[in-house]
Amino acid sequence: MTEENLPKVVVIGGGTGMPVLLRGLKDLPIELAALVTVSDDGGSTGRLRNDMAIPAPGDIRNVIAALSDAEPLLLELFQHRFVNGGGLIGHSMGNLLLAAMTSITGNFYTGIKEISRVFNVKGEVYPISNENLTLHAEMEDGTTIIGESSIPLANKRIKRVFLGPDDITPLPNAIHAIEKADLIVVSPGSLYTSILPNMIIPKIDKAIRSSKGKVVYVCNVMTQAGETTGYTASEHVQAIIDHVGEGCLDSIIVHNEPIIKKVRELYAEENAEPVVYDTDRLLETGISIIEGDIINYDQTTIRHDTHKIAKLLLSILHER
Repeated sequence: MTEENLPKVVVIGGGTGMPVLLRGLKDLPIELAALVTVSDDGGSTGRLRNDMAIPAPGDIRNVIAALSDAEPLLLELFQHRFVNGGGLIGHSMGNLLLAAMTSITGNFYTGIKEISRVFNVKGEVYPISNENLTLHAEMEDGTTIIGESSIPLANKRIKRVFLGPDDITPLPNAIHAIEKADLIVVSPGSLYTSILPNMIIPKIDKAIRSSKGKVVYVCNVMTQAGETTGYTASEHVQAIIDHVGEGCLDSIIVHNEPIIKKVRELYAEENAEPVVYDTDRLLETGISIIEGDIINYDQTTIRHDTHKIAKLLLSILHER
């Protein structure tokens, strides 16, 4: 199969769930693009945004690291976080490099392209927008919380999220990637603060709804305190539909094995619990359900299994 004929896969997301998917996908015979959120405002990312008025580099950094074929020591340097040094404390080296390259090139996306070239990244990495975005959340009690990092801390039920400023321009490459994709994968992650900020940008939402490719949502395995407390799988899906519009999802991938007790107990300390897969309500949304044992227990926190998910997504491509 020539490079021109390779199936085109787009992954949309941010946070910790997206790099897990990308590490499994990067070596498959596909043309891969990652559309990454840029609305984070916490930690090193938040400080750089305030100081330099640039889009959030943190999730971009993690995606570059996941897709890179650079030497391990170089990647360790890229992901290094300073623990001393006055003003450097808390900053990630990769965030600083992205900020520096943005300053040199005068453009955030151009800076990402240059860093990706240096780190031998497989696939394309696109910020969902080249602008400095701010996430807002309207709560069910009528209050509005501003800032991605502040939204979960409010510990209120979220009605909807929206972005500022009002006249956001999406990255044209991101729209084109969606339009050409054979498979669009919505990664697991913080539903309201990592996933939806990508999907609600003007023209991106329309491109997802009208895409010729199949749109698959890899559902979270655990709920998240302050965002999806008590949410079932169908409530995750409904939140996406409410924000992006009917017809935005074709399928959902769910883990179909019980979560082991010691892991449930660990998450319970953070007021999180396994997501209930309410099959009947999921089917009422009109999407198909893809089930599998897709969890990796090798770490203290639950992660989707990189290779199992990649294999499952590849099988969906072959079906098409």
